[in-house]
Amino acid sequence: MEFKDKRVLVTGASRGIGFAAAQRFLEGGARVVINGRSEAGVKAAAEALGQRDRVFGIGADIAAVAGCEYLVSETIAILGGIDVLVVSAGVATLAPIEETTEAVFDSMLDTNLKGLFFTSRAAIPALRESKGCITYVASDSGVRGEAYLSAYCASKAAVINLAKSLALELAPDVRVNCVSPGYVDTDMIRRDAIEQAEDPAGLEARLKGTTPLGRFAAPSEVAAAICYLSGAEAGFITGTSLSIDGGTTAGSMVEF
Repeated sequence: MEFKDKRVLVTGASRGIGFAAAQRFLEGGARVVINGRSEAGVKAAAEALGQRDRVFGIGADIAAVAGCEYLVSETIAILGGIDVLVVSAGVATLAPIEETTEAVFDSMLDTNLKGLFFTSRAAIPALRESKGCITYVASDSGVRGEAYLSAYCASKAAVINLAKSLALELAPDVRVNCVSPGYVDTDMIRRDAIEQAEDPAGLEARLKGTTPLGRFAAPSEVAAAICYLSGAEAGFITGTSLSIDGGTTAGSMVEF
């Protein structure tokens, strides 16, 4: 996909889906600002991406409005504007509702929803000027319920509807879409879920078994969809959620 000289900001880009998306934008010729909470993590990711003249790292916590506004202002100072905003930062905590504290709830909603909302708000003037676009990373958990992930599911459902609302509000100047992945083979799912289980191999098999295609997505597969929605070929697409979930939201599988 062609992104030559496009100015791209990707949050949550120090690893996983965000990192894969930044890599793909760079391969298309874009200039990319990558963001993460940790300065060290962002620096390491920028070095791993390698395109030193076209990739720039900014450490900022978008769970706070001040962090969102700082990130966007610094991005504009570096790139001269924004053509594409990708909000990939997200967190999840697995817990029953009785054990979901206010701090845990706030952590998920602040990062997954508030950070996304206020990063977008800060970037809108630049995106209107460039006739740019926004792509959010939502989740199949925003389309279907999942036990022990109630706060996460609520946050991702809100992301999907926010994309629809902003697509209407910002048209025709700015397109807004989201991708809704299922289980993706990232260090987050392995570190925070699989490796914490009493039977890691068994849990991995069960998770893959919930997906009709029988496997996890690769981060690069989600990144390809992000870049498609952010590119010229998707110029007539706005207000949509693209499922990349191996069929989990298609319905239930019952063997007779």
